[in-house]
Amino acid sequence: MTSNALSYAVHIADGMPTTNADVPPDLTERSWSPTSSILISNGGEALLVDPLFTIAQSEHLLQWLSERDAPLTSVYVTHGHGDHWFGLGAVLQQYPGARAVALPEVVKEMAVQSSPEVLKAMWRAWFPEQIPERFVLAEPLEDEVLTVGGAEVRPVRLGHTDSDDTTCLHVPDLGLVVAGDAIYNNVHLMLAASDADGRAQWLRALDTVEALAPTAIVAGHKDPSADDDPQHIEETRRYILDFELGLRRTNSTLELYEFMLERHPSRINHGALWGSCRAAKG
Repeated sequence: MTSNALSYAVHIADGMPTTNADVPPDLTERSWSPTSSILISNGGEALLVDPLFTIAQSEHLLQWLSERDAPLTSVYVTHGHGDHWFGLGAVLQQYPGARAVALPEVVKEMAVQSSPEVLKAMWRAWFPEQIPERFVLAEPLEDEVLTVGGAEVRPVRLGHTDSDDTTCLHVPDLGLVVAGDAIYNNVHLMLAASDADGRAQWLRALDTVEALAPTAIVAGHKDPSADDDPQHIEETRRYILDFELGLRRTNSTLELYEFMLERHPSRINHGALWGSCRAAKG
């Protein structure tokens, strides 16, 4: 995880139950997938990618950050989904000198995700009393390049993956891609917001990530026991292609669900798969 003075470390927030009542037949509740936050550091300064979500997650993340060597100088948000950034306010409160940035289109989606309408319909409904009251949006990143200890860290636009206007972060000196939600590592993909065109765009986004030739890739949703091998690009691609095949071969939500479980039995969070199948089949 180290190249010269530059290194990265991964903090993973465990999956957690939701109040979502649409539960697959083999479960008694729906859960949220484990979610990653990544620290890139050279010992003198540090960049945090995706500052997580709930009040409890923020507390654990801040404790983890306090144990690192480098002071936090910047925060980058890969995409607008609230589970990857609602904790930004807590991080900036502890590190008031840090600058939080995202690409302009991501900042726009952050505003949508934290709007009263979306908070009421989704985030506060599914996670009652767990979401912060105060939200801080990132600043739009204008020059589209960051540095950590003089090393370039580059945002890369990926377009649609599990939502619109997603990005990853490329750290050439480490051979690292911080993938946001473009890659899922041994976790069922959230395909509920991806129709046929969206899935095709996601496959093209995987090509973009692969062209960066990473030697390590950290997924936004990651099995805590899994490694960061770049093979997870191909495994994410295979999952999407299997879903396409399943759509053609099955006639119902349950049949598609069982089709995918048979092909991907080790992936965690069946509830995410059920939501994908429900969106595709009704």
